[in-house]
Amino acid sequence: MTTPILPGSTVGLFGGGQLGRMFAIAARKMGYRVHTFSPDSDLPANQLADVEVVASFNDLDAVRVFARNVDVITMEFENVSSKALRVAEELKPVRPASQVLRTTQHRVREKTFLRESGFPVTPFVQVRKREDLDAGVKAFGYPSVLKLASFGYDGKGQWKISMPSDVEPAFHSLGGQNSVLEKFVKFEKEISVVAARGVDGDFRAYDILENCHQHKILHTSFAPAAISEALARKAVEITRGVFEKLDVIGVMCVEFFVTKDGDLLVNELAPRPHNSGHLTFDAAVTSQFEQQLRAVCGLPLGETRLYRPAAMINILGDAWKNGTPNWPAALAHRSVKLHLYGKDEPRPGRKMGHLTATGDTPQEAMKLVTEAFESL
Repeated sequence: MTTPILPGSTVGLFGGGQLGRMFAIAARKMGYRVHTFSPDSDLPANQLADVEVVASFNDLDAVRVFARNVDVITMEFENVSSKALRVAEELKPVRPASQVLRTTQHRVREKTFLRESGFPVTPFVQVRKREDLDAGVKAFGYPSVLKLASFGYDGKGQWKISMPSDVEPAFHSLGGQNSVLEKFVKFEKEISVVAARGVDGDFRAYDILENCHQHKILHTSFAPAAISEALARKAVEITRGVFEKLDVIGVMCVEFFVTKDGDLLVNELAPRPHNSGHLTFDAAVTSQFEQQLRAVCGLPLGETRLYRPAAMINILGDAWKNGTPNWPAALAHRSVKLHLYGKDEPRPGRKMGHLTATGDTPQEAMKLVTEAFESL
């Protein structure tokens, strides 16, 4: 039996973004110290850390020093060198483990794992050279979607190939990097399952989240999603299977397409708390961030039930285009909660914060949070 890592201990966090900031809030609430390791200073999580280490993930000596000074290590984003995680694992528990990150941070490995494990996944081919792309487009037709295999997020590193004239510029944009071509899926909606698995194998999933993107960036999420109970059960069953097959300890999000014929395809895996799960911070008995802490520290997982239906909307840097947003107007909606990430420079497309709201129904929660957002 694994000895739990108790309050008063120190949790090491690879990454310093907003997910880490909310994780640090949950950790501090429960009496843990937090050390962050990231290549940049003054990031959202670093502002709340007890110790901030600024170093490259390729600086393995710095990784070793960092690991020696904490009791357990987790992560808040995927762009961590799996080699750094393997080095850290020699000294302290790393959860999720390096093998999980190695699979999920590379689209080809991730999709190959899903396909070979029998999970429903979007048809794809690996693209190393122009001939691979030409063969994939011939097989999938137009449109198809070309994505970098690594280090893409929020639509970055993705190209939609809608006609023959799109092939050459898309391939040129790769810069010779390993990529994957996916068949374009005509989906009904996008949903996600945020769940956690403890060191004892206990598995807990939150209510299914329904998501809407704008300009390839998540715009809104609400829960429970407007899907049938049977489809919700299937999504959770697939998610549990992925957790167990990968042996995930911690929080992970499985993103799905709901196809026009009512079936499911796995789109992506994110081995960390997820943007769509932010509403759990205010609306769930246990937030996804506290759940991550419980899981990686070997504590019993918390209840995932929502107190009420809830919705979330992202606030991007675009909201500052006419000056400081009107925060009092947004907060005049009494069930609305404001979360800002401590970022100084509001750039277009940059996630600066989010709003959440609860209601008697998901539709009411969406209406309230949308009205609050529009009043900014």
